[in-house]
Order: sequence, then C-alpha cells, then structure tokens
Amino acid sequence: MPEQATKARVRAAFERAAGSYDSAAEVQRRICQHLLSRLPATLQPQRLLDAGCGTGYALELLHARFPDAQALALDFSPAMLQRCLAATPATPLALAGDIEQLPLASASLDLYWSSLAVQWCDLAHALGEARRVLRPAGQLLLATLGPATFHELRSAFAGIDRHAHTLSFVSAADVGELARNSGFSTVDVDIRQETAYYPDFRSLLKAVKAVGANQVGAGRRTSLLGRSAFARAAAAAESGRCAAGLPLSYEVIVLSARN
Repeated sequence: MPEQATKARVRAAFERAAGSYDSAAEVQRRICQHLLSRLPATLQPQRLLDAGCGTGYALELLHARFPDAQALALDFSPAMLQRCLAATPATPLALAGDIEQLPLASASLDLYWSSLAVQWCDLAHALGEARRVLRPAGQLLLATLGPATFHELRSAFAGIDRHAHTLSFVSAADVGELARNSGFSTVDVDIRQETAYYPDFRSLLKAVKAVGANQVGAGRRTSLLGRSAFARAAAAAESGRCAAGLPLSYEVIVLSARN
C-alpha cells in the first residue's frame, strides 16, 4: 500500500477547498453520474451512506433515485458538511467522521456509496469498515483513482524536482483484491477515463487546488516553486496540449460489491 497523506493535512486541504470545490468539480460530477448508472435497478435501500460526501452533489442524485431512504452524509471536513447541508434539498443526517472508523453500528446500511474519497485513506481499513456497516446482501459502490491519474502533472514536474506532486494511487487489481480480502462475496471492478481541459498550466494547477487535491501526500513540496522552475514545468506541460487545451487525466476505478 502506498504511503498516504496524513489525516490532518487531508482535513486542512478540504477545509480550504470547501468554498471553491463546486466551481472546479466538473469531472467529479461526471463520475457521480456514472456511479448512479451503475446502481442495480432492483436496489431499494432503506438506509444509505455517502462516505466522503463533500458538498453534497451525490446526495441530491441519491435522494432523487431513493426518495424514501434515510440518507447519511459523512465527511472528514466540517466545512464540507456545512456546504452539503446548505445545498441538499432533503436534509440528510450529517456525521463528521473518518471513513476508516465509521461512527455507525454494524449491519446498519443497505447502500454504501463513496465517490473520490477513499484514495485519501488506507483502503483496506475503509473497505473493512464498509463491509462491517453493510447489512447482509448490502451494496457497496465506490469510485477511486488509479495510478494514471494526473500523469500530466508528474511528467511536467519530472525534470524540476524530486518531490511528489500527486498521491500514490492504488491499481484496479489491488482494489479488487482488497475488496475480496475484506470479505465481499461479489466483486466487480472496472476502469474508465475522464479528462478535464484547461487553457494554461496555471489554470490547471488552480483547479487541482480548488478541489483539495494538491500536495497533501508524503514527499510533497513544502516550499514555493521559483518562477524559473514554474516556467519549465509549464513548458513541459505544453507538450501535451491539444485542441481542447491542456489535459488533466483521471483514471477512475469503479468498485461494485455485495456483502
């Protein structure tokens, strides 16, 4: 397992990003829409959890799909939870908590949903907790990020310094293995690609920062990047420019599993 960001840095990053997240979350919303399409047609949960709910976009989708279900919104960031409660029409029960230590009773959920949250966690612990809180035959559906995510950033900074400019992401094969090791009886993993485009390198970095995904992992840069180094990184990024702009790739791993 890769060394992940510390909990304090993750919380601080998303506290800062709460106000800007929605303005930069185009890809994140597309991923939520895809996850919604992957829900079994026969599923009728009485109680569901959005683990890592952020500003609540997925909860609106889930409420429209399951209007009679009790929805729980959990996030590590109090600022994100406040945004979620302000934006969600059907107010969920809000929980400030850790995906690796859910403040929920065992076998208390029918649906565990999580979109782009578990990459900040120890995935084995998160999956173990997900299985614990799901009832027999309960459904897990989550999206996380794979190793090809943000490869443009790594390439742009490769000749600048030795710092880690992205997290170390878990592969799809490892996601499936961890889910099976956690005890899920039915496990399905697939990969999809999402790409966002930006007019210039500065806009690309600003969007990454706006969704809280900047420099929180081990080996991150702790000092400012000099003007010359920034110019070299921007020039390197330009080699990937296409008609739509500078690309930023997301390797999205979708895990569907039954308890």
